[in-house]
Amino acid sequence: MAEEFKTLTAEQFASLDRSQYTLVDLREPAELIVSGIEGAINIPFSQFATKLDTIPKTKPVIVYCRVGEFSEEVADILSDRGYDVSHVAGGYKAYREYTEGKQSSGSGEESPKPAPLPLEAAVSAPVLIDAKGLKCPGPIVKVSDFLSNQPVGTRIHVEATEDAFYSDIQIWCERTGNRLDTISFTDGVIKADITRRNAVPAAAASERHDKTFVVFSGDLDKTIAAFIMVNGAAAMGRRVTVFFTFWGLNILRRAKKVRVKKTFIEKMFGRMMPRGTKKLGLSRMNMGGKGARMIRRIMKKKGVSSLEELMQSAIDHGVRLVACQMSMDIMGIHKEELIDGVELGGVSTFLGSGEQSDMSLFI
Repeated sequence: MAEEFKTLTAEQFASLDRSQYTLVDLREPAELIVSGIEGAINIPFSQFATKLDTIPKTKPVIVYCRVGEFSEEVADILSDRGYDVSHVAGGYKAYREYTEGKQSSGSGEESPKPAPLPLEAAVSAPVLIDAKGLKCPGPIVKVSDFLSNQPVGTRIHVEATEDAFYSDIQIWCERTGNRLDTISFTDGVIKADITRRNAVPAAAASERHDKTFVVFSGDLDKTIAAFIMVNGAAAMGRRVTVFFTFWGLNILRRAKKVRVKKTFIEKMFGRMMPRGTKKLGLSRMNMGGKGARMIRRIMKKKGVSSLEELMQSAIDHGVRLVACQMSMDIMGIHKEELIDGVELGGVSTFLGSGEQSDMSLFI
């Protein structure tokens, strides 16, 4: 049976030569934006079970969380698996309070550093991510999907042919805390080398970067534009809510008619409104539906994801789709007629999302 794990006080932890230990920060990424400890590996407690095997045994391990509520449990698990492990009583909060107190008393004790840097794993060669031919937000989504499941230190080499990617990947790395090592644009191909990092930029400290979209329009072109931005925000790790109201509710309707009991007025509304995404018209040059079909053909020819694909990608990446209950009642749309994965909400749902967002768009 493994030796029992040890408990360190904040004072003991602060006095250690931390280069002799593997530090594991169990806090969630949103908590790291305030400050952290240089050299720590971030394995959020919510992901610990799937990333346990990434913790090396080459050095003693010290685990800590925000206030010590999870680190003791993790230390117990690691101890049973043969790790020489300790946890910090009171977590990062106790450590920060101790070091700040020492600094204010003039002891010279180093205070916690903002934007913790990870202990990067050595990788023999970068992984090739081929995003050539993909249109926005495809290249960014492909990079995000791959790196989100990789350990800190993973390096990738991305190649893309969309001009906008040159700017997009630089902003994406800056805002997600990943490191852009090199970038070039030669013969129509953008090449970027990126290293997976666990830190969120210090500039984001105490900020929330959720995004809220209100889709009022039922036009195909406006909806496509909305979901391109929605998927881009999700690829940057933002929590996204899309609130559909009035004509925008038609986007959420199932393509096939659903038998539900309706009043005469509700039936009239239903006949006059488009049923689902493939019946949406253009805001301009609709030409009795010919314009919308032409736009879809052009998108397919140029490799742009269809609206249906963009919507499914958003759902797969955790975007909340919320239908306005009041608008549904007015327009005679019933819950059974909506596609799977849609929530019902009202003004408080929208305002609650908006208050946690740094950007709200009305489309």
